[in-house]
Amino acid sequence: MRFSANLGFLWNDRPLPDAIRAAKAAGFDAVECHWPYDVPAADVRAALDETGLPMLGLNTVRGAPGENGLSALPGREAEAKVAIDQAVDYAVAIGAGAVHVMAGFADGASAHAAFLDNLRYATQAATPHGITILIEPLNRHDAPGYFLTHTDQAAAIIAELAAPNLKLMFDCYHVGRTEGDIVTRLNTLLPLVGHIQFASVPDRGAPDHGEVNYAHVFAEIAACDWAHPLGAEYKPDGATDATLGWLKGGLV
Repeated sequence: MRFSANLGFLWNDRPLPDAIRAAKAAGFDAVECHWPYDVPAADVRAALDETGLPMLGLNTVRGAPGENGLSALPGREAEAKVAIDQAVDYAVAIGAGAVHVMAGFADGASAHAAFLDNLRYATQAATPHGITILIEPLNRHDAPGYFLTHTDQAAAIIAELAAPNLKLMFDCYHVGRTEGDIVTRLNTLLPLVGHIQFASVPDRGAPDHGEVNYAHVFAEIAACDWAHPLGAEYKPDGATDATLGWLKGGLV
């Protein structure tokens, strides 16, 4: 198995270029991030080039304080498209392979229509650069009121748009909190999946404890011939380096 360090949570007490270097030193095969936009893209690209790590993806901005994305908010389509352009441009500058388009807090038919419109725009903007657009259901405990809440909903949106570069971000943590039966859900949805993330359930810590047996989950993913790094998007309990026993032989 290969693993990607999500630098939104891991080593997030350091500047992003230094976090990339820390991920390399710890033995990760790739990195990903949340919102890198305050850091010059040239500095991030330099750290990636120095370490040889690929940047798998990043998120569109959340919006105003208290918001969690813009793309499913009716009447905010212009802002959402600016956020998409920003994310795609930054991804191109650092060589990132994917952009997670965040939906935001909304519901109903008008939110669905806004999300489809913005995703159509995102897939078209990303296509010339070979970038994948990801959508991710978030669990109702951490993100109550978020538009995208279930993998079935995400699968229906992917089918409706039928864009080759629109994929599902399958986060084992969110699926575990909302749906359960992680391995069965992943096997069913695998043709739609563009990236897999994980964290312990229910506390979103390192994968060496909690309700989910990640040794089993990782083995099942490996059996599917999944070739891409899995995203470690968990919240460390203390210093990141002290939580990496799972990476250094505890689970894999």
